[in-house]
Amino acid sequence: MPRPASEQLLVRVSVCAVCRTDLHIIDGELPDPKLPLIPGHQIVGRIEEMADDVEGFSIGDRVGIPWLGWTDGECAYCRSNRENLCDRARFTGYTIDGGYAEFTVADSRFCFHLPDQCNDVDVAPLLCAGLIGYRSYRKTGEARRLGIYGFGNAAHLITQIGLYEGRDVFVFTRPGDAATQQAAKKLGAVWAGGSDEMPPKRLDAAIIFAPVGGLVPAALRALAKGGVVVCGGIHMSDIPSFPYADLWGERAITSVANLTRRDGEEFLEIAPRVPVNTKTETFPLEEANAALEKFRAGELAATAVLKLFES
Repeated sequence: MPRPASEQLLVRVSVCAVCRTDLHIIDGELPDPKLPLIPGHQIVGRIEEMADDVEGFSIGDRVGIPWLGWTDGECAYCRSNRENLCDRARFTGYTIDGGYAEFTVADSRFCFHLPDQCNDVDVAPLLCAGLIGYRSYRKTGEARRLGIYGFGNAAHLITQIGLYEGRDVFVFTRPGDAATQQAAKKLGAVWAGGSDEMPPKRLDAAIIFAPVGGLVPAALRALAKGGVVVCGGIHMSDIPSFPYADLWGERAITSVANLTRRDGEEFLEIAPRVPVNTKTETFPLEEANAALEKFRAGELAATAVLKLFES
């Protein structure tokens, strides 16, 4: 049983959603994890105990624990509202023990109160796929025509935000994946096709959620002048070379790293208003490895959520 130190909460875990980043960590694709390590960074639970210096929370409160678990608050990044880039940052389920467990501790300053409208299982995927997706989405600015490459958990959530805000969403899937393309159209995408296709209109921005570097040149070719390609993953295969002409015209490529607490607060405020709907499949904690293997094999049609108890 972990004990809360200064500023920390002891949380009894209700559910923890499974993320592709968990696979990247387990497979050794991200460097220097805490070892031994408890994975999991989309945690929903109730406060069992808390340090005396915690503010803004009470015993029994339901909280969400995200990927960003701690920053130093002192570096140039933290002091310029870019805490997601803090060199000393710690991350839940990577450099801090996470939520594949009955109990966990977390810094209260990086936890979120959760909207009452969402139950534990449905809200869990919002804590990473939603938050990182939202940061990626905000980097597209006021783009009217938005392309989304890879229609997994984050894309499903952010498409709903884009449609709510009046964007035209164009979805790109694996070539020949007619079922996913149809699902995107049913959700409201104006067009859906293979990643090897060009959209009927040039895009003002594109978000790449699939960890495939080869999609970057493809997305660039689909952009109008002045457009941006946002790489939304923490890990991506190598980007192949491409002609400068595809970048010219003030097109840009940017990545998204982690999240800030402001991203979380904004997203958890807008999500219930949309409302953002999640698709989930639950597994008991003891079947965590089975859930991960299904994820790796592409056998999940929804976000896997490890369920421990009803909060």
